[in-house]
Amino acid sequence: MSSTTAQGKAFDRKLFGRVFAFTQPYRGIFWWAVVLTFVLSIVGVVRPIMLGWLVDVAANTYDNLFVITEDSSWNARSIAWSADVVRSLIGPGTLTLVWVITVIVVVLLVVETVVQFYQAYWTAWLGQAVTFDLRQKLYAKVLGFKLRYFDRTPIGTLVTRVISDIETIDDIFSQGLLMIMGDILKLLVVVVVMFVYNWKLALLSMVPIPLLLWSTNIFKNSIQKSFQDVRTQVARLNAFVQEHIQGMAIVQLFGREQQEYAKFQAINKEHRAAHIRSVLAYSIFFPVVEILSAISLAFLVWWGVKDVLAGTTSVGDVFAYILFINMLYRPIRQLADRFNVLQMGMVGSERVFKVLDTEAVIVDEGTATTANLRGDIRFDGLWFAYENDDHVLRDISFEVRAGEMVALVGATGSGKSSIINVLSRAYEFQKGSVQLDGRDIRDYRQADLRRSIGVVLQDVFLFSDTVHNNITLGDPAITREEVIEAAREVGAHEFIMRLPQGYDTEVRERGGILSTGQRQLIAFIRACVHRPKVLVLDEATSSVDSISEQLIQQATERITQGRTSIVIAHRLSTIQKADRILVLEKGRIIEQGDH
Repeated sequence: MSSTTAQGKAFDRKLFGRVFAFTQPYRGIFWWAVVLTFVLSIVGVVRPIMLGWLVDVAANTYDNLFVITEDSSWNARSIAWSADVVRSLIGPGTLTLVWVITVIVVVLLVVETVVQFYQAYWTAWLGQAVTFDLRQKLYAKVLGFKLRYFDRTPIGTLVTRVISDIETIDDIFSQGLLMIMGDILKLLVVVVVMFVYNWKLALLSMVPIPLLLWSTNIFKNSIQKSFQDVRTQVARLNAFVQEHIQGMAIVQLFGREQQEYAKFQAINKEHRAAHIRSVLAYSIFFPVVEILSAISLAFLVWWGVKDVLAGTTSVGDVFAYILFINMLYRPIRQLADRFNVLQMGMVGSERVFKVLDTEAVIVDEGTATTANLRGDIRFDGLWFAYENDDHVLRDISFEVRAGEMVALVGATGSGKSSIINVLSRAYEFQKGSVQLDGRDIRDYRQADLRRSIGVVLQDVFLFSDTVHNNITLGDPAITREEVIEAAREVGAHEFIMRLPQGYDTEVRERGGILSTGQRQLIAFIRACVHRPKVLVLDEATSSVDSISEQLIQQATERITQGRTSIVIAHRLSTIQKADRILVLEKGRIIEQGDH
């Protein structure tokens, strides 16, 4: 993944189809949410009609009262006017109708509230279910990538894909697609009802609509570009922060705080500018919608009052249309926002599926197991390059018999670590062959092959977990007794027991509470407890003190006994007891022999 940019459409049918496929296990919930969305869209339109009728009933009663008081001597009858007169004006039928309409309106409000709750709950639930499954699939894909992919891709960018980009896909369901369907349906129902009810008032109410649609389109296009910029800047910011916090020791040791702060400030300013562009679009669009809504309301009141006075329109109709205008403009305003949410979801989906579509895995077509592996290793005419034809290993041929220890020495960059990378299939070689017990390593199941090769690297990585879990790597088949036995064998049991909680001590991020030598000993225990058939030590003693080195040397003699071992080292003490030493220079074996 060489770029953090993504060009997206407001709605990409093919891309959405891929996202929608993740709803298959929850199809019943999806259709239930769709039904509730339709019900919610229709129920809301009935309320203004009922309230309009209620206003007409009140207005008619007032008109009758006004006629009686006009035809009588008000001053003379004001004192004598009794409850009997009021009851004669507002008859039992009128009161019954008022109560019936009121009850219906209340029931509709209750129904709308309940439907809205379940619709919001199920759409949010569906979004979370889809993002859960998608994140699981994405992380499983990342776990299978070959190491070369991580060499080229900033870690912060991958974190953005797995976390925040997938969160935008949740919004497609909880705030995007179904809400857009509901808003569009509500608009259609409102428009149809308005024209059926009173087409003149409907036309007047919609005079500003063309201008609103034009403004909405401009807003949508503007915010679309802004959101793409925001997502790009978020990825850049994550990548920068992740990398520089990890390398903070280098920054401080070389006094580069001010320079790195300036770089961060520049990236942060671009991130802020991208957000401000989106805020500016919202700041312009929403006031425009409010102004157009007020204009529409003004047209309605001006024409409606005139029709009411002329007797061609009722007061209830005007009241209902005031509510209709609110129902008309609110979905249009929300639609622009919903489309932006959908746009963000499409951009996030594009980025996520770009990772899922990346063919950066080592093909595992092997069927053989390593259950009866002896440990014979043979390199025959091997050529390997990390990039194109820039070979770091050239025509490498050597053999390690089961139980032997072979040492690799040479200058930095001579190809020593590359031999190990190829042996464990962390990287694929281009020409030649690598055999294990006379069989090509690609014939073995990849998981079996890697479990059979124990590796202790120079730069030990420990997770933010307990000592025990860092040794077992979460394998429940490895017991505490086996861990303690391996620790005693390595000679690290005593220092572990001196830790605050012993084997249950949290080592913090990257083993921060341990010294370099202690981390190296933990790595030795980790390799030992998994009982590999082949042991690889990559500069395993280069960063430890003399006491730790002595412990490791003693442990090395024990755990390499009867086990095929490949040792990369610069220290003479590490390779004195090697059965054979291979000297590498510029990717070739130039000399070999014993100490």
